[in-house]
Amino acid sequence: MSEIETLFGVLRQSADTAVVDLLERMVREAPDHALSKINALDLAGRAGLGEEQVIAGLLHAVGLGILEMTWSVMCPSCAGVLSANKSLKTVNSPQYRCAFCAAGYETSLDNLVEVTFAVSPRVRRIAAHDADGLPLSEYYRQVFWSSAIDLPVDLDALLRELTLEAVDLPPGERAILSLQVPSGTLIVFDPVTHTAQFLEVKGEETSERQSLSLILNKADVPVDAVALRPGALRLTLENRTDARVLPAVWVVNQRLEDILTRRKPSLTAKRLLTNQTFRDLYRTDTLAIGQRLKILSLTFLFSDLKDSTRLYEHVGDLVAFDLVNEHFRLLQEIIAAEQGAVVKTIGDAVMATFETPDRAIAAAIRMREAMSELGAQRQQQGLLLKMGIHEGSCLAVTLNGQQDYFGQTVNIASRIQGLAASRSIVVTESVVDNAETRSLLEASGLDPTRRSVALSGIAERVSVYEIP
Repeated sequence: MSEIETLFGVLRQSADTAVVDLLERMVREAPDHALSKINALDLAGRAGLGEEQVIAGLLHAVGLGILEMTWSVMCPSCAGVLSANKSLKTVNSPQYRCAFCAAGYETSLDNLVEVTFAVSPRVRRIAAHDADGLPLSEYYRQVFWSSAIDLPVDLDALLRELTLEAVDLPPGERAILSLQVPSGTLIVFDPVTHTAQFLEVKGEETSERQSLSLILNKADVPVDAVALRPGALRLTLENRTDARVLPAVWVVNQRLEDILTRRKPSLTAKRLLTNQTFRDLYRTDTLAIGQRLKILSLTFLFSDLKDSTRLYEHVGDLVAFDLVNEHFRLLQEIIAAEQGAVVKTIGDAVMATFETPDRAIAAAIRMREAMSELGAQRQQQGLLLKMGIHEGSCLAVTLNGQQDYFGQTVNIASRIQGLAASRSIVVTESVVDNAETRSLLEASGLDPTRRSVALSGIAERVSVYEIP
């Protein structure tokens, strides 16, 4: 039996069979470019498989060394990869700048960091493992652009349409290009060093040859656009790096804009952090000690068993312990099914996160019903959950040796849970204002009741809604 067969045999013990079959076929048969930057959500959609099952399968494959995982900081405007990282620990800059778009972005995990997967060289070597050997179009497809951009199959033909001139420049070398520049906006761009120079070409055509020099290095220095007139240009490009570079002169037009705005869903860092399989596998090795990464919007659910002390007194420690453990199992199962993850348990309480408020609401409704059914089965009608949900910004951090969250949003969510009566779910205004949440509540026939409350440690009164 080959090593590949052995590895996929082990993977079948922990991942969905259909997902494992798909990954094995890809490793054996797919073209190189399909294995260099695997987009979990796009793969699930094209294969007709569940997103959570595909994500779990890819994560388990990483654990076995079949795949490698990359955390890419990407420009939200052009979808170019600004920084590729093998770990979230090295995403440590407070801001990233895209030279191609001449724009800077504050680092957050919502839509700036995507997670992709590539086949490990121990399983199969592909061209992207030696990116210096990739031709220009494939470098853009497999290295520069993120998996969120929907590139055409014949990318090479498209780039020829948009490119006036391009050169493959070895380290330490210099190239001199002679070209005719038309009116409009041009950009001299190198995807390896992320060096960019905009050219604004306007006015009457000149008969004199214009000259421009550009040094390609890894210094991130914003430069002003250069004004030129239509006509001859002598462009000198100098590679001052220890790797080959791929500078090209691009025409900025509607055709380019159309390509850059063609997007498909991709796996964000925020969504992966709220995935239960990821937390199970990587809860203690995600962020560095002291590292803080911003999340603009995350939904927190806190739950707690009502009168659990009375439960222990009523049925005894052994029976109560069994009930509490079964309650934890049911809650984790429901939370994971609604694309959430349990961050931690504290006594009989659960803290969970969800990418969006509607998924937290869906989980809370299911959890409430599951506890009623469990209480009926065990003849414990008092087995009731108190739940609170809040959405807002927070920091992803490491606390007590595991990945956790910090900030006022977490504090409010915890206090909101304390307001819940026996079977009610208490949520904040930001949760019910979510369009998907409103649709879910209407479909479930649930009409939240609003009230204003004062929360300990919060200066202003807070509007909360009780879902009966």
